Amino acid sequence: MQLNFRKAGEGKPLVILHGLFGSADNWMGIAKDLSRHYTLYLVDQRNHGDSPHSDEWNYAVMADDLKELLDAEGLDTVYLMGHSMGGKTAMNFALRYPDRVEKLVVADIAPRYYPVHHATILEGLNSLDFKKITSRKEADEQLAKYIPELGIRQFLLKSLTRTDGKFAWKINLPVITENIENVGEALKGEGSYDGPTLFMGGENSNYIQDKDRVDMERFFPEHHLIYIKKAGHWLHAEQPEAVIETLKAFLG
Repeated sequence: MQLNFRKAGEGKPLVILHGLFGSADNWMGIAKDLSRHYTLYLVDQRNHGDSPHSDEWNYAVMADDLKELLDAEGLDTVYLMGHSMGGKTAMNFALRYPDRVEKLVVADIAPRYYPVHHATILEGLNSLDFKKITSRKEADEQLAKYIPELGIRQFLLKSLTRTDGKFAWKINLPVITENIENVGEALKGEGSYDGPTLFMGGENSNYIQDKDRVDMERFFPEHHLIYIKKAGHWLHAEQPEAVIETLKAFLG
């Protein structure tokens, strides 16, 4: 699948993958600084952003999508970073194609299985009737019945688009809803990625726990784990400067 991506900067290539319900735009806030040091590839994963939709949606095909992008861009090796769902894609890619990853950064996700915890968000997203909704304000008011947190609604509504006067989701909501179990899937296989790996957790997030060190060591024996202070799961949005400096120190 030919993925949509934004390219900026110069230097060694750094590919960044967003999380569930997100898009390449989620990383534009820190792209300006990073583009002075790296050639950035901010990627829309399949069924997200402006990339194509598909009924097939799992980490195996998302890893192959990334390989296709690297091949098309003539990139033999890259620095690879992924957040949340994107981190799972990045880990899967590094295990399948270890020679293509010079260094790996995994933001606030571990290799283990995560139970589904997006039911309320999916219910809210699916509740929007675009035959009746005529403004973003109306869409926000409807979402607020399910999702009281303004910041989360603002993030989700970034995937709302308007074509020929009608609203629609950029994300492939039916396929994501039907296959949401795939997002929490644990890393599989007997192989490992032996290159330098950084797990970057949010100090106030519970996505990476002490029990995860066993799987980290198994799959990524050359890993380091650090926590970004005063950050939750959305560490790059909450503490962008700390994330930027941590990235540059690890990659540089």
